[in-house]
Amino acid sequence: MMNADQWIDVCTRADLVKDSGICVRLGNTQVAIFQITRGEQELYAIGNFDPVGAANVMSRGMIGSVSDEPVVASPLYKQRFSLLSGQCLDDSDVQLTVYPVRLLGDLVQLAAAMEP
Repeated sequence: MMNADQWIDVCTRADLVKDSGICVRLGNTQVAIFQITRGEQELYAIGNFDPVGAANVMSRGMIGSVSDEPVVASPLYKQRFSLLSGQCLDDSDVQLTVYPVRLLGDLVQLAAAMEP
C-alpha cells in the first residue's frame, strides 16, 4: 500500500487535455499522462519514452482501445501500448513503465515506480 507522502504533485486538472496526453516530469523522468473520458473520467500515466522510436513522444500518441482496453499508439512507428499495463500489443518484448496517478482536488499526482 502506498503512503500519502509518496505522491508527488506534477500538474493541475486545468493542465490536462481531454482525450489526449500531456508530458510531465517526475524527477529526471518524463511521464505521459492521458485523460480519457468514457463516461467516467479516467487518468493513465506511462513512461513518455518510446523504446522503439528512441524518443520522448508517447504523450503525443493517438489514444483508442483494443477489446475495451485503453491504448496509445506511438506517433513514430504506430506501436500500440496498453495504458493499463504498459505492454506493447505489437511486440511482446517491449513494455513501458506504468505510474500510479490520481486527482486530489485539482492536483494531479504521480507515485514513483516502486523498485522490486
